Formats: sequence, structure tokens, C-alpha cells
Amino acid sequence: MTIFQPVRGTHDYLEADVRAYQKIVRTALHVAENYGYQEIMTPLFEQAQVFSRSLGDMSDVISKEMYVFEDKGGDLLALRPEGTAGVARAFVSNGLTQSLPQKFFYAGPMFRYERPQKGRQRQFHQFGVEFMGVFSPLADAEAIALGAHILKELGLDKSITLKLNTLGDLESRTAYQTALINYFKKYSSDLSPESQIRLEKNPLRILDSKDPGDQALVQNAPDRDSFLTSEAQDFFANVRKALESLNIPYEIDPYLVRGLDYYSHTAFEFSSSALGAQAAVLGGGRYNGLVEQLGGPPTACVGWGAGIERMMLLLEKCIPLPPHVTIISVSQEQELLALNLAQQARAKGLSVWLDFQVSMAKHMKKASKMKTPFVWIIGEEEATSGTVTCRNMQKGTQEVLSIDRAMAYVLRDHK
Repeated sequence: MTIFQPVRGTHDYLEADVRAYQKIVRTALHVAENYGYQEIMTPLFEQAQVFSRSLGDMSDVISKEMYVFEDKGGDLLALRPEGTAGVARAFVSNGLTQSLPQKFFYAGPMFRYERPQKGRQRQFHQFGVEFMGVFSPLADAEAIALGAHILKELGLDKSITLKLNTLGDLESRTAYQTALINYFKKYSSDLSPESQIRLEKNPLRILDSKDPGDQALVQNAPDRDSFLTSEAQDFFANVRKALESLNIPYEIDPYLVRGLDYYSHTAFEFSSSALGAQAAVLGGGRYNGLVEQLGGPPTACVGWGAGIERMMLLLEKCIPLPPHVTIISVSQEQELLALNLAQQARAKGLSVWLDFQVSMAKHMKKASKMKTPFVWIIGEEEATSGTVTCRNMQKGTQEVLSIDRAMAYVLRDHK
């Protein structure tokens, strides 16, 4: 018989992994709600044009990585490769452009067909935020502060560095792109094949190339600061001033870019040296043109996305919590009583393990393996007297207690 394995680039989450995942998402949602963000859930698949418009036809995601398929009605659909485009589409299609500002939080699976490696899978999970409808450097600073707050709550702030850059406004960006094209054209034959394509379509992306030859050329590329307008300089200065007032440390990284035209001004990334090549944990920036590309009015936005799997690699192993009580029925005659007792305990907020194995030895072995602190044993005598034999697994002691006293005993320990 064939034993099926997970599809390449996907994996099953068991026990500790699930617990780590839930810890990250619940922490992020709790902190985001404190900042006024409301959770939004968008479909796992959209019209393919939602992503091709938002990510650009020349991006690696669109040209190589997006899962695209035609449904039975002939519509071209795509599994979402990231979260921002779907949120922006929902923002427009639900008429929310008339009620600004809006703050959204999302979490869930994304899909990209790429070479699986540590911290990067074909089905991966992200959470993220979008702050829509406010053009202010303080909005950028607050979005960054939210990311920093979540990382601190998860205990990851000591191992992560915030990198910061500005893309400038449209005038700054256009002038800088022209200067980059003029510079890199002189060395076009020395560029990697990928950067040769980017030179024509997306020159800013050459700056974050990982090719050693490209990196050597980037070192002498024109300085971005020389092309910033006074307005762009002031905006970035105020972002930095706000972060400093919040005591959020950062490093300026002139090679941190966003290649798409609708990005402007602030770009940022929280990264960890412990993750190797896939160092980015959380990243984003200001994108004032995306909503308009998806059919809405011009809308100032800032947001970010975070990789849950990468955070899981940085978290200490999350051991599943044991149940508070394991209930053992000595024979089948006591199983119905055990089931009813378990429901009473669960109604009081206790976690109860009950598996209906008759073998006492198997029951005790399972309870020990799960590190259950208490075991209630129900035999014929206990069933007749309305009691349980309550065993304290840590102390190795046991006593016969009424059901009410046994319940109170465990609840007292639980609290």
C-alpha cells in the first residue's frame, strides 16, 4: 500500500509546532488589537489580476512562483502569494474607502512555488497589518512600533535588528532610478542575468541582489540621498525622530528597497542573523499607490508582513501543556461514569484526558508520558461510593476523595 507523503514544500504541524504557531498568532493579534487594528480574513485565492497588478508582471513572484489555475468557469485564479493585495482588494470592493482611516490585521497561509529551504516553504504562513488612509511619518513610526512590540512580547527583540531606509517621493524615486540606469548600463555585461533584466524593468531591485558580482558594482552606485527632495528628507527625518522618541533602535540600510512603483518613502525590515540567508522576519513600508491600481481612489497606506515559520525557528520549543487530569476506569462498567465525570471537570475549565482503554497499565503509562499531574481512578468500589482514587503523579501519593473534593483539589492546584 502506498504511504503518501506531504507535497514538497509543505509540512505537517504537530504538537509543539502547533503550539508555537498559536502562540505567535495570538500574541500578534492581541498586540495589534491594542493598537486599534481589527482582524480581516480574505479568501485563499483571488482573481489572478489582483496579484499581477499589485506585484508587477516582472516580479519573481508573478513570473516564477505564483500558483495560477483556471477554474471550471474559465476564470483565471491564483492562490495568494502574500497578504497585502487581498486586503487592499477587500478595502476597495467593500466600500471602505469612504470610511478612513482603516487598520487591518490578518494571518494565514500563503503559497509560492520556490525552492524549499530553512524558513521558506511553498505553503508558508504570515501575519501582517495594513494602516490605510493616513499620510504621516507618525503612522509609519506607529506601524514599526507595533512590529517591535509584537517581537518583544514574543521574547525575540534581543536577537533582531531593525533596518530602515527611504525610497523618497515619486520625484526622488524617478530621478534616482534614472541615475541607477545610467550607472549600471556602463557595466551591463558584468551584471548577473537576473539584474540585466531588472536594469530595464526594475533597476532599484539590483541594489538588493545577492549575486557577489552585482554587490561589488552596487558599492559604487549613486548615493540615494543626493536625489531626495526636501519633502522626502523631512518625511524620513520625522520617521526617525518618532522612532527615537519611542526608544526603538534602528540601522540605516541604503540597499533596503522595494521595487514596485507604488512604494514610496519608508521601507523597513526586522532581521535576525540566526536565520542565515533568510534573515528577514518582518518587513514592509509605505505604499501610496496600490489601492489606486486595484480600482480605488488614491490612498496613503503603510503596512508590513511577518513570516511565522521564521519566528518559530527563533522561539524556544513550545512544549504542549499536559491535561490537568487523566481519568482511568478500571473496567468497562465504569466507562460511562468516567465520561460523565470528565464532562463535569471540563465544564469547570479543566483539561481532561480520557481514552477508554481498559488496561490500567496502558492508562498509567500514557498519563506518565503526558506528564499529567493528577490521575483519577474509578473502580467498582469508587463507583458505588461516589468517590475517586486521586493520585498525585508528582508526589507519588494517592487518596480516596469524594468527587467534589477531588475536583476542588485539582482546581486549587490549577489556579
